Amino acid sequence: MSPELVIMDGSAPVTTRLGGRKSLVAATTAARLTWQAAPLATLAYGLVALAAAGVPVATAWLLKLVIDRLTAGGAGLSGLAVLLALAGVTMAMLPRLGDYLRAEIDRAVALVAEDRLYGAVERFVGLVKFEDPVFLDRLRLAQQGAATPAQVVEAGFGLLRGAVTLVGFVGSLSLLSPMITLLVLLTAVPVLAAELALARRRAGVLWQIGPTERREMFYRGLLDSVHAAKEIRLFGVGGFLRGRMLSERRTANRARRRVDQRVLVVQGGLAGLGAVVSGAALIWAIQAARSNQLSVGDVSMVIAAVAGVQSGINALVNAVAQAHEQLLLFDHYVSVVDAEPDLPVPARPVELPLLRDGIEFHDVWFRYGDEHPWVLRGLNLRIPAGMATGMVGLNGAGKSTIVKLLCRFYDPTRGAITWDGVDLRTVDAAQLRQRIGAVFQDFMEYDLTARENVALGDLSVLDDPERLHTAARRAGVHDLLSSLPRGYDTLLTRLFFGESDQGDPETGIRLSGGQWQRVALARAFLRDRGDLMILDEPSAGLDAEAEHELHTRLRQHREGRTSVLVSHRLGAIRAADRIVVVADGTVVEQGGHEVLLAAEGAYARLFRLQAAGYQLDSDPASDPGRVDHQDSITID
Repeated sequence: MSPELVIMDGSAPVTTRLGGRKSLVAATTAARLTWQAAPLATLAYGLVALAAAGVPVATAWLLKLVIDRLTAGGAGLSGLAVLLALAGVTMAMLPRLGDYLRAEIDRAVALVAEDRLYGAVERFVGLVKFEDPVFLDRLRLAQQGAATPAQVVEAGFGLLRGAVTLVGFVGSLSLLSPMITLLVLLTAVPVLAAELALARRRAGVLWQIGPTERREMFYRGLLDSVHAAKEIRLFGVGGFLRGRMLSERRTANRARRRVDQRVLVVQGGLAGLGAVVSGAALIWAIQAARSNQLSVGDVSMVIAAVAGVQSGINALVNAVAQAHEQLLLFDHYVSVVDAEPDLPVPARPVELPLLRDGIEFHDVWFRYGDEHPWVLRGLNLRIPAGMATGMVGLNGAGKSTIVKLLCRFYDPTRGAITWDGVDLRTVDAAQLRQRIGAVFQDFMEYDLTARENVALGDLSVLDDPERLHTAARRAGVHDLLSSLPRGYDTLLTRLFFGESDQGDPETGIRLSGGQWQRVALARAFLRDRGDLMILDEPSAGLDAEAEHELHTRLRQHREGRTSVLVSHRLGAIRAADRIVVVADGTVVEQGGHEVLLAAEGAYARLFRLQAAGYQLDSDPASDPGRVDHQDSITID
């Protein structure tokens, strides 16, 4: 039967099966990866394993011969003594050499395996995998599994070492007592069964506590996050979050403790069984020596052989159990590395044309999963080329989802999105994204230099100061970055420095939220040669003066270009060529600012509600619900 592990994740059982063929494939993959990463060290480690297996057998025979020679008068001991001393030195040195070689293999394999793992993660086209908790748990185990190929190979050498030792001592013991040999070998059966069961249980608990450990990491991340520190301290919720974190840790600890208790009971029982067998063999050997059936050297050989057989059995069993446990982990690694694309990848991608006509959503329906509600409901939308399209709507209307679909982070559930008539699903996603510049409302703040933070928008210009500076000027951040202690080479973080460096701005600085917003804009402006610019709340972190300056720059920059501007500040998009109002996953209004105002629809109502908040002669008491209305038009 194939080993099977069934785990409850809180909703549905998850079955992990590692059958014979799957085990063989995983073991072969691990061995191939290890050999490719460290061929010489792997070969040397194999030779050390063979030597470490043979030396104990040779030592036992040499010791028997020495004792027999001593009891016979002591002739010819010098050569035996030298050989015995050499065997002792060899036994002392081999473990040290093995440890060094194993560490070398571990380092080399981990480097290659990690590169392949994150190369596979990078190949995922969209965001579906990163929003799937089951995949995130598998990825966490795959990260641990990236270190297992070398351990699988080590377990394989452990099998070889145990087998050689076992054969040598079994052969030696069988010459003295076939009955004792059979008795010792029979103890291997329950040991092997028990260790395999424990290996499956240990691997299973790692999967079982995956969600628990992710929640613990979430709470820990809040407690040591600069971003969350203000609210946590203001509201005094640190103790609450710490309690949640420790509760998750206790849950994980209980699961591990149950496994450790089972290991203690099972392995304790097996150790007792081994001790009983050894005692029985020793009693037999002493009785046989008293009746002159065995020599004193034979007694020493029996003692060494029984211990050697048990040691060989334990080595074999431990190697099998270790290999099985590591293969269960490595299977998660293989599953991620060999995973199918999260979005369909065309076998022969269509060349994406220059955007000359426009982008169209044709009866697009979308939801984030079968169990989720529809976000877009038969959306029909046209984004004309060469024009600025503004997009507004209440929270949850679907604006951010439209942006994600434009970047092909997801595909429509039904319907199609075309770029000058070409379905986005038929083109290479990487080529599409090279033609798009974007600033998202949840933009990234990279703990890198200012130069790198901007250049991440187009790494080909990392060493092109002119283009970097041009993009930064358009975003209104060039003067700031130039004035930093090391200019554009200043680190925009304090993450990598110790206490002694905290007062030295040369080692890195922190930017304000608005300054980071401009850096993100500069990153997007590096894509100014692209076909489409997406600006999702580009001025959310700016003050009124900076916002006015930014939108003036944006109007100049996007003139004659295709752009999509999403903002809850309706005044920021009134100059767009077309404004689209999204509600309940569909377009309810579209047109220019004046046309939409005259239509007295949703746009006019939202615009006037927001505009009333800026009128000096308005009486707040006359519209007690106005603030709530204004809050309700912030975007998702």
